[in-house]
Amino acid sequence: MGRRQARPGADGYGAMTSARALSIEVAGAAVSALLVRPPAAGALLVLGHGAGAGMRHVFMEEIAGLLAERGVATLRYQFPYMEAGRRYPNPQRILTATVRRAVAAAHEAAPDLPLFAGGKSMGGRMTSLAAADAPLANVRGIAFLGFPLHGIGKPPGIERSEHLHQVELPLLFVQGTRDRLANLDFLRPVVERLGSRATLHVVEGGDHSFKVLKRSGRTHEEVMAEVADAVAAWIRSR
Repeated sequence: MGRRQARPGADGYGAMTSARALSIEVAGAAVSALLVRPPAAGALLVLGHGAGAGMRHVFMEEIAGLLAERGVATLRYQFPYMEAGRRYPNPQRILTATVRRAVAAAHEAAPDLPLFAGGKSMGGRMTSLAAADAPLANVRGIAFLGFPLHGIGKPPGIERSEHLHQVELPLLFVQGTRDRLANLDFLRPVVERLGSRATLHVVEGGDHSFKVLKRSGRTHEEVMAEVADAVAAWIRSR
């Protein structure tokens, strides 16, 4: 599968300024992070990457650029296994510790901005698992860009969502209708049981990475703009 280039604007990513490289200490080692803060930022979203690709994956670059155009700063970071070039994720305790350190680093880098957290697939789930274990300091809500409700090739279930009832924060689920890791027939009842603090935004025709089929009549750029609009609007509403 070819790598798409992130959509540039007049100065790289439209309203986005250059990414600022940061280093975050986790369990005695350092992981990389990228802070993107547009001039008129109104909030900062801490974004963890998915299990199979790091913070520089095209999806992460695209969403950071699009959110910057909408006044949302982002801090992307690596999990230790990805930083070390390994294939398989660290134990959950290391992943959630990384989330916690990334959130702290984001607040230190931009203490004036309202703070949100989340991420793509595993990155979002590890964020909510960390919050279920203990509150994430200063975080006002968690955004999931494709919540991995169940594994590929496994029967749909809701076991991965059980910890969400322990998270006392607003939650945004952005999910595609073709997402093989989150059957909407199972996810919708989960969101409903979470009550008013949970919001579900459905991307018609999108898969787990929000890709749509050509016959949908929609372009990749249109779909990604929808995802960014949903996240930015939810953040503003908080």
